[in-house]
Amino acid sequence: MNKNTEVTVETAGKLGLLPEEFDKIISILGRTPNFTELSIFSVMWSEHCSYKNSIKYLKTLPREGECLLVGAGEENAGLVDIGDGLGCAFKIESHNHPSAIEPYQGAATGVGGIHRDIFTMGARPIAALNSLRFGDLSLPHTQRLVKGVVSGIGGYGNCLGVPTIGGEVYFDPCYNQNILVNAMSIGTVKKGETVSAIADGPGNPVFIVGSATGKDGIHGATFASADLTENSAEDLPAVQVGDPFQEKLLLEASLEAIKTGAIVGMQDMGAAGITCSTSEMSAKSGTGMVIDLDKVPTRQANMQAFEILLSESQERMLIVCKKGEEHKLIAVFDKWDLECAEIGHVTDTGMLEFFQNGERIAHVPSEPLVLGGGAPVYDRSYTRPAYIDQLKDYNSGNTPAPDDLMATLNQLVRLPNLLSKRWIYEQYDSMVRTNTATTNTASDASVIRIKENGKAIAATVDCNSSYVYADPEKGAMIAVAEAARNLVCTGAEPLAVTNNLNFGNPYNEEVYWQFVHAVKGMGNACKKFNTPVTGGNVSFYNQSVINDRVEPINPTPTIGMIGLIHNMDHFTSLSFQNEGDAIIVIGTLRDDINQSEYLKNILGIKDSKCPYFELEEEFALQQLVRQIIRTTKVQSVHDIAEGGLFMNLLESCFEHNKGFEINNPGMVRNDIFLLGESQSRVVVSISQEFKNSLTDLLGQNNINFVEVGRVTGSKIRFEDLDLGNISDWKSVYQNHLGQLIES
Repeated sequence: MNKNTEVTVETAGKLGLLPEEFDKIISILGRTPNFTELSIFSVMWSEHCSYKNSIKYLKTLPREGECLLVGAGEENAGLVDIGDGLGCAFKIESHNHPSAIEPYQGAATGVGGIHRDIFTMGARPIAALNSLRFGDLSLPHTQRLVKGVVSGIGGYGNCLGVPTIGGEVYFDPCYNQNILVNAMSIGTVKKGETVSAIADGPGNPVFIVGSATGKDGIHGATFASADLTENSAEDLPAVQVGDPFQEKLLLEASLEAIKTGAIVGMQDMGAAGITCSTSEMSAKSGTGMVIDLDKVPTRQANMQAFEILLSESQERMLIVCKKGEEHKLIAVFDKWDLECAEIGHVTDTGMLEFFQNGERIAHVPSEPLVLGGGAPVYDRSYTRPAYIDQLKDYNSGNTPAPDDLMATLNQLVRLPNLLSKRWIYEQYDSMVRTNTATTNTASDASVIRIKENGKAIAATVDCNSSYVYADPEKGAMIAVAEAARNLVCTGAEPLAVTNNLNFGNPYNEEVYWQFVHAVKGMGNACKKFNTPVTGGNVSFYNQSVINDRVEPINPTPTIGMIGLIHNMDHFTSLSFQNEGDAIIVIGTLRDDINQSEYLKNILGIKDSKCPYFELEEEFALQQLVRQIIRTTKVQSVHDIAEGGLFMNLLESCFEHNKGFEINNPGMVRNDIFLLGESQSRVVVSISQEFKNSLTDLLGQNNINFVEVGRVTGSKIRFEDLDLGNISDWKSVYQNHLGQLIES
């Protein structure tokens, strides 16, 4: 394509624009755009950049809270107050389609991009988490993707020197082709030392810093806003290529440059590259820019204008500098041996003017390009999926009891979703910078110490997409509640949420119904837990087209939540500590195995309803657990999640090689007692000496509980059934996933 290419509605369609969007562009410009201008609109109005099919519902999420230092969407990441003059910046984003095509670089550049969102605000990244979804692990294709993604995350994060402290991994056939790679970053910054993505001050110079611009990642935002097909591998040039060592230099140089006081505004170049950063920074300030593309350092000769503008080459920033202080900026980036090229200046016109070879090749207004300024906003129709009414409620009345409970438990502990992810996380450096509190201590959330004030940040990522598939509203509420419960069980106060909403094609009315109801459930739960949503990412078009058959993923609204441990004396492990301690289940046991790993993957029943959940009951439980941790001498706290009570107890055994003896109180059948996944339940262990103080507190608060047994030595027993030595279960739990991946 070149400047003389004729632009038509067909051209627009090839770039992912609808006919009515092409007409709107002509109306905005008062003329037909040239190809470069059309390319600018196509990436900025892509779903990935504009949120045109989701923004209406995203605005319904709670976005205000006492701890917030900036509102949702105001900066590159959320920012919350963690006391003592410190703020915590955090965000989660997806890199799904690139990772499905080229798993190593797709995952690696996802990690790099999310960290840049943090340090472009002036915060130093201190921790990373990830949420990963893969297909059937028996498939060689899935095994290859797992190995590539894990290597990419480890290869980039380890070199950058940011510890990967936690995450989640699920396997389900719905992700066979379209995997999910969601990366989360957390950073800290002194209040008042942050930088905004603005372009204030006409006449101020504009710099591009970091790596040179190449042809990798061109139309990456458009690629992320389309279906994956059997031919998607042909779009391989849309996958970016990362260099973690270059990012490390850029991180240090950026933080040092901020301290010079010479920076007016800064934004990283992620989706849509120069196009996105120039338009968003200008629109936020109501200004414009003149940019000379000939001054942009490039990797290849004779790059066309649209290639430079749309490139998503990694490790780059756009900086607006105070006029007259350019030398300060240049000196810092020279010190770190990084490109620092002045490519233009800020104007008061509200227009973006791009020049190449002395000719103006694009002249477009900045505001209509961006979210809230003129980009399309749609209110799609939606339809309740037929499958919802076909889901059945499963309990002891319509499922057979297992003939051999021991065999069933052995099957359960070998399910990929329940196995330890040790094979994965051992490839990540979790100890760099020596602040990770959960490296050798198991807990429901990951914890990173803040050396400046003696507190700690607890963080988690959570979503059971099977629950959301069965009931999008309730399933999304459970995702929020599970995240909050994990933080509370660790001794933290939940603060705020970032989310990564992974769904199929928004033009599919049943998919859009899932999205609308998931957002509703998420919003209701976040309001209840007082965890405002600070931002995140919407990733539509997560589906595969195979032989003309469309297969959407399960709706997967991943919740990233952070909390604050005010006093490290309240940091609580999930592990049993002492023989003889009482084991108490707090919460109500129900005759419910809906959507459990047991029902789906052992009994082979996929189409069940969502497990029991009631928001008020969950909130009351969490409030009480926080009180228990602060006021009683509990030895361990661990919530019941996937795999039910049995997996909860096993996981509590492994760290100190303690066992258990438990009995069914007789309220439900043995398999449902052990393997049901009804929500709002927590297991605690406490010494016999202090047990009465705990049970008195539970009784005073009218919370159901039952003492089911006690902590033992190395053996485990359920009623009269000898389940063997904990070391045998531990060996399977820790090693079997690696065996499946390497098979």
